[in-house]
Amino acid sequence: MAGNALTVAGFGFRRGARLASLEDALAMLEACHGSIDRLAATQSMWPLVRELGWARRIAVITVPDATLPSATTLTRSAHSLRARGTGSVAEAVALLAAGPGATLLGPRLVSADRRATAALARRRLGGCT
Repeated sequence: MAGNALTVAGFGFRRGARLASLEDALAMLEACHGSIDRLAATQSMWPLVRELGWARRIAVITVPDATLPSATTLTRSAHSLRARGTGSVAEAVALLAAGPGATLLGPRLVSADRRATAALARRRLGGCT
């Protein structure tokens, strides 16, 4: 963990997404924001993100699918709202996995093949602010 903060990359993806789609989205996040402490996915999307975590040696946090609508996202995708009850699965997952008080570092990023999205949330951990 960088200093006294936890940085979590949340993922969302379409059926048919492959590991390369997630790797691409993660590489974009890292290029913009540097190192990432944890990866996160909903329980239903966990297997593919777990595979990415194993490949990158980064722990993966799971988030219950039912909690997605409780997160306020920057992106408002009509498709995501209909299908999952949130404007962005990646943004909601990142926020929920990072924990109370977490903030998004920007809107979701979309992989080059348009099959995966990733967003980054950060939560300060104790200490001075």
